[in-house]
Amino acid sequence: MNRMPAALGHDRSPTPRRRLFACSFGAVTAGLLVLATGASADLLTPESGGSPNADDIDSLYKLVLAVAVVVFVGVEGALLYSLIKFKARKGAVAAQIRGNTNLEIGWTVGAAVVLVVLAVVTFVKLDEIRTPPNSDAGGFQATADGVLSASAFRPEPPDGKALNIKVNGQQYIWRYTYPDGDENILNNAFSYEEMVVPTNTTVTLDIDAQDVAHSWWIPALGGKFDAIPGHTNYTWFKVPEPGVYSGQCAELCGRNHANMVATVRAVEPAEFERWLAAKRREIGQSNAAAQKAREKIEAQQQTGDEAP
Repeated sequence: MNRMPAALGHDRSPTPRRRLFACSFGAVTAGLLVLATGASADLLTPESGGSPNADDIDSLYKLVLAVAVVVFVGVEGALLYSLIKFKARKGAVAAQIRGNTNLEIGWTVGAAVVLVVLAVVTFVKLDEIRTPPNSDAGGFQATADGVLSASAFRPEPPDGKALNIKVNGQQYIWRYTYPDGDENILNNAFSYEEMVVPTNTTVTLDIDAQDVAHSWWIPALGGKFDAIPGHTNYTWFKVPEPGVYSGQCAELCGRNHANMVATVRAVEPAEFERWLAAKRREIGQSNAAAQKAREKIEAQQQTGDEAP
């Protein structure tokens, strides 16, 4: 059987130029993903700065990270020192040692102390993260009459006064409803994509979903909460200054998941009150127009039924 000379065959092994191109392309792609808006957040720590609960999460994370770095450097440093200091020479027989009882007890007790301290600090911070504070005196005061319903699971500030917003995940958009105590939910103000809130006001969220599992997450305003059909999750935030905070659905919910962005725009209480009043007028006008259209259709149907 004749064999084709190697010079005449096709060399399928990657050339150095191809390997360099592939490595460069991978490095550039990874760099673009890391540098994308919001991809790295605060790089090594959670994003914060928008709400007290987010700040508490960030500070707790940094404390644990600092302790972990100290432990890692200490353990790895001791390991490298031992490898270099007690390196066996070629042909040497390893020494048989029994260990050091005091050292073993010491690092066991030390590790236990570190865990206890971290546990105590975590539980102290956890109460601050879960429990919202009262709204400031200059915050939105429309909830002072207590028209919003209370919940056994919803986090409430000490005075019980908070602006409650219902967050509903839908394929592929977020709907925000502002209940006002009206028994007819159709009269409640609502918006899509952008949630508008007043500054210096405690805002509580009731989070659920209409179709499939979603996940509500604005990193600068706190933790991530799943939006599950048939189940309600609760969280809160309080924004001190006007600004815009962005996030996205963090649960793969379908082919347009990437388009399901979330935005919170914080404005001064007076501006929020004007925005809310305008929304309610728009919805009232739309409901009235829809009612007239229904009545017209019903009248036309009745006329058609009465005609011979």
